[in-house]
Amino acid sequence: MTAVLHRGGFAAFLFDMDGTILDSIAVANRIWTRWAERHGLDAAEILRVMHGVQAVQTVRRFAPAGINVEEEAAAITEAEVAETAGVVAIPGAAPFLQGLPPERWAVVTSAPRRLALRRLWAAGLPVPAVLVCAEDVTNGKPAPDCFLAAARALGVPISDCLIWEDAPAGIAAAEAAGATVIVVGATHPRRLETPHPVVQDYVSFHVEADSTGALTLVALGQEGKRP
Repeated sequence: MTAVLHRGGFAAFLFDMDGTILDSIAVANRIWTRWAERHGLDAAEILRVMHGVQAVQTVRRFAPAGINVEEEAAAITEAEVAETAGVVAIPGAAPFLQGLPPERWAVVTSAPRRLALRRLWAAGLPVPAVLVCAEDVTNGKPAPDCFLAAARALGVPISDCLIWEDAPAGIAAAEAAGATVIVVGATHPRRLETPHPVVQDYVSFHVEADSTGALTLVALGQEGKRP
């Protein structure tokens, strides 16, 4: 049995990276916890809010007075680039992405490009033709700039895009951009409170393209939740 999860056909899919197509939570949590403890900060509070936003934004928000924010953020990024043990693809993500037309999808992440490429490689995921990273926009998530930039690069209206996200900041950015949103819950221990459809991974659905190339997400063996 198949069921349409999203109707209407989309011009493109825009994917967040961490927590959406790959799981780097354990690595990021270890590195940010070490940083918090080194500066006498509340690690639990930092971990609660840092996912989905640029490292420099989190450092600026929590760092004690007198700390060089850019240098601290750069050091955290270097640690994340060096430490890839435990970075894995969300189940089904690799074949799902490989099956998409190259001109119809992008990855949009708050990570710097060097870290994004490192994690995509570590997770065994394809690198898209359009990869929007931290250094490509002035305002990071929850601002919509990154998703708008990806849609422009693909040559499609943002309103015709389906954005895949997992973190509150990214969901807010997708909503502000004016796109349709689907939430990936694979890295969340409890179901997210969200008005958007939620999927756990990429195993139970596939994509169908019509004669114009527009994409429709189809769930297998379940009643898809429609927007």
